[in-house]
Amino acid sequence: MSAVGRLWLPASGCGPGCLPVDGEVPAVSPAQRVGRLLAVLGMLAAGTVLAALLPVLPAGGRAAALRGWARWTLRAFGVRLVVRGRSPRRRALLVANHASWLDVLALLAVAPARMVAKREVRSWPLVGLLAAAAGTVLVDRSRPRDLPATVARVTAALRAGRPVAVFPEGTTWCGTADAVGCRPGRGFRPALFQAAIDARAPVVPLRIGYRCAATGAPTTATAFVGDDDLLRSVRRVLAARGLEVRVTVSAALHPAPDADRRLLARAAESAVHLAAAAPGGRRRGLDLAA
Repeated sequence: MSAVGRLWLPASGCGPGCLPVDGEVPAVSPAQRVGRLLAVLGMLAAGTVLAALLPVLPAGGRAAALRGWARWTLRAFGVRLVVRGRSPRRRALLVANHASWLDVLALLAVAPARMVAKREVRSWPLVGLLAAAAGTVLVDRSRPRDLPATVARVTAALRAGRPVAVFPEGTTWCGTADAVGCRPGRGFRPALFQAAIDARAPVVPLRIGYRCAATGAPTTATAFVGDDDLLRSVRRVLAARGLEVRVTVSAALHPAPDADRRLLARAAESAVHLAAAAPGGRRRGLDLAA
């Protein structure tokens, strides 16, 4: 890989030290873990059927189907979804912080959108099939020269009236910056914000955070960082008791036609961090716990 490619690839700095130690997170019984696993496998099987139906469904039906599948899949994992703010209903560039593979389910459960994801997702069993059917924009992070084409595809989707969701940090981090001092290395990357400017579409910042209901504190049990592998991360989520994902939807940003994408990215990132610090706010709870 070229020096430019290495510089372009994002890195969060989070690692094994950010993950909870054994016994730190309250756990469910082995029987409950098996039950959750069977429920998740059932939802993945349902996802294969959904993947076949999505291309022929109208836009409204496609959004409702994706939202329902994501919410029930969260429930299968034993994760409760809590939403603060009004879910966006129109075309917009949705931008969120990134801590876990569960973030995708949380976003789809709140605001079904065309996702921007790394190319490797296409090879994941079942998930890759669903991603392709949902029109996911796949990005090869080792080829920065492909970025203009990716921006053009996102712009076209926004102009066609479709919401698009992206994680501008470009990688995952543990999600408890205020507690342990971990921050994404370069924050929100501005490139895809140009798509919102070119399409004259609003940018909607969303904050995704995870808590343990039993302790009332943020948790990194859901984090997918460093050398952690997907199987180990899934097992950790299946075993945890009382996990809660909170999605806070901030006010939309409406960029001018001549807006600076770097300033727009900075404003969206600030909105996400302010949402993390807000103690209350309007809340709409969705009890999706198993």
